[in-house]
Amino acid sequence: MSDLLAAPELLAAAAKDIAGVGSTLNSANALAAANTTAVAASAADQVSAAVASLFSGHAQQYQAFSSQFAAFHEQFVQTLAGAAGSYAGAEASAVQTLQRDVLGAINAPTQALLGRPLIGDGADGTAANANGGAGGLLYGNGGKGYSQTTAGAVGGAGGAAGLLGNGGAGGTGGTGAAGGAGGSGGWLYGNGGVGGQGGVGSLATTTALAGSGGAGGAGGAAGLFGSGGAGGLGGVGGSTGVNVAGSPVAGLGGEGGAGGRGGLLVGNAGAGGHGGSGGNGFLDNGSSIMVANAAGGGGGNGGVGGAAGLFGAGGMGGMGGSGGSPGVPGLPPGSTVFNGPGATFDFSASGGVGGPGGDGGIGGAGGWLSGAPGGGGQGGAGGAAIYTNAANSTLIGAQGGTGGNGGDGPPARQWGPAGPGGPAGVGGIGKLQPGANGLPGVAGLG
Repeated sequence: MSDLLAAPELLAAAAKDIAGVGSTLNSANALAAANTTAVAASAADQVSAAVASLFSGHAQQYQAFSSQFAAFHEQFVQTLAGAAGSYAGAEASAVQTLQRDVLGAINAPTQALLGRPLIGDGADGTAANANGGAGGLLYGNGGKGYSQTTAGAVGGAGGAAGLLGNGGAGGTGGTGAAGGAGGSGGWLYGNGGVGGQGGVGSLATTTALAGSGGAGGAGGAAGLFGSGGAGGLGGVGGSTGVNVAGSPVAGLGGEGGAGGRGGLLVGNAGAGGHGGSGGNGFLDNGSSIMVANAAGGGGGNGGVGGAAGLFGAGGMGGMGGSGGSPGVPGLPPGSTVFNGPGATFDFSASGGVGGPGGDGGIGGAGGWLSGAPGGGGQGGAGGAAIYTNAANSTLIGAQGGTGGNGGDGPPARQWGPAGPGGPAGVGGIGKLQPGANGLPGVAGLG
């Protein structure tokens, strides 16, 4: 016996089309009935009357047959539409209920014993439980880590997969806190989760210095087959805000997260996360109180690239973060100036120093048997001096920040070459002599 396949949406469309055909025929029959069921004789003789009666009789028989066909047609359309509704109801209720019941019965023992299902994705993290849930032991992806909204709270870690599946992504850290680590991929096959981004550094106040950005979360490792997750981005350092105490420095950028290991047998490793940019030495922030010699924050170092297994490419080292820009040396008229040495007019000040760029991350090693190594990350650019010029002011130039060093390439493994070193970061540009440009960084070793 052959199988019968039914598509409810096609049945419903067919019922609608057939109903339209019946409606058209009924309209045509009604229009023809008036002119065909009572044909008048062409003359008063018996032959003309017989011919008219013959044609009228045929028309009346046709109309009687059409009425019977219309009744059958209406019944057929109702039956077809009812069948479409029945199939749709069966798919919407019974099948889904059956699937839910079957999965519930399968997952109940492992959920009770191990706290995770046999088949199914892990739950995403919440404010109450930040870490993502683990995926099913047999099949399922890990849940995403929760992105924090509370200052200082570390982002939730991504959930791990089971035998088959991808690891969950790590959540973003709260202010100044690290991002969550990505979940590991399936034991047999699956990619590691991406690390969460580090939180932004806190803004300085009159009682607290600027905070550093949080470090990016590490990428999740793969199992036997699969790619490692990329490391999370480092958080941006906090700006100096309206802090007027001492010689404030903006917050450092957070370090990028390390890339995840590639599959033990086959799979590429994850790239290291880029370092966060250093905070800027801007103190106006809507206020007339400024510290002109504030220094920009240093950029965060790039994350280390992940290493491959037997076959696969190593992860690239993360790029170093850019240094922050220094404080504004030119002040608008009427500003209140602190720590502005050598003022010869009513508003003058010296510029600060741009933050140094972060160093590039070290590249990850290639596969033991085959696979290119990852190159070192590029050094971050030094902070460039930015200023606003004002008339009748003596401006002592701001100095650009030093560029970051390029990341080193990984050493050679059993087979293949060593990885290339990363290029150096460029120095920041100074403004208004005698402010000086920053020095370039040093390229990484190959």
